[in-house]
Amino acid sequence: MRLFVQIPCLNEEQTLPLVLATIPKEIPGVDEIHILVVDDGSSDRTVEVARKLGVEHFVFHTRNMGLARSFRDGVDYAMQHGADIVVNTDGDNQYPQERIADLVQPILRGEADIVIGDRQTKTIEHFSPFKKVMQGFGSSVVNFAAETNLPDAASGFRAYSRESLIRLNVVTQFSYCMETIIQAGNKRLRIESVQISTNPKTRESRLFKNIFQHMGRSGQAIMRSYIMFKPHVVFLTLAFLFFIGAAIPFGRFLIRSWMGVAGDHIQSLIFGSAMLVGALLSVALTVISDMLRTNRTLLEDSLERIKLMQYASERVFDPNAPVLADGARHPSLPVSVDAVIAHHPPADADQATARA
Repeated sequence: MRLFVQIPCLNEEQTLPLVLATIPKEIPGVDEIHILVVDDGSSDRTVEVARKLGVEHFVFHTRNMGLARSFRDGVDYAMQHGADIVVNTDGDNQYPQERIADLVQPILRGEADIVIGDRQTKTIEHFSPFKKVMQGFGSSVVNFAAETNLPDAASGFRAYSRESLIRLNVVTQFSYCMETIIQAGNKRLRIESVQISTNPKTRESRLFKNIFQHMGRSGQAIMRSYIMFKPHVVFLTLAFLFFIGAAIPFGRFLIRSWMGVAGDHIQSLIFGSAMLVGALLSVALTVISDMLRTNRTLLEDSLERIKLMQYASERVFDPNAPVLADGARHPSLPVSVDAVIAHHPPADADQATARA
């Protein structure tokens, strides 16, 4: 059983030593523990500090690509190196890394595909009352969209099984947290929570400028993910509302026509016609989105099969192999073209580069 602990970092030279010092060296049921630092365009000594502290696995971004891209590239690297479980934590030492052993136990027992650390946000001292309320509200919205019952949907302290990562696809540019829960819930993956406490705050979040920006971007990610899986609910609801909006003025005009005083209320017909057009367009969008959802399901099925082949045991790098002169690792098994590309990336400065 091979565990990768990935740490997305953006200028974390001060806090990274605290994170690395508290990651368990041994976990019952886990044979190998590897640490992966995802450098998201850091301009400080983050990578140098990580190397001095013994980190051997890195993914480099030549400029800041965001948390979602860092998560996706880190997962790809871990899976290329045979990860059975991937744990995501943060480089700001927000989460208690010593609880990683508890986080992975439901996966090791076969009871869960994804485990999320519940920060118990109502007890966090540096959270304002407004932020605590909005955290609870946001989790409720995500639970509604995913048909889950998670107390802390925004927590980034998570463990993913290999099987769940093959089935999940991150497409958002902001944060993977909400999107992966909604995907996992609608794909009927098993999600569990483990209560944790958080470490003292070390800095302000770099993911967003203020809570309102966070709420806006999170709302967009939730709505986009929800429409992906349940477009009929959204568009049929809109169609119903538009139809009611059309029926009221049409009914009003009809009644006044029977009363012989409809001549001065022709605007009711105009407004009702506009609402009726909106209802018909919503029905048309329902049909179109349902066909797109079917096509997306078929594409995801094909993508899962591609991942199974790409990350098959005979096509992955050995993370314990010696490092070569060019910084790559010598594979002990046959390696696919995809794995070679990961160690010898294209020259485009905007591409993420993965190196051991």
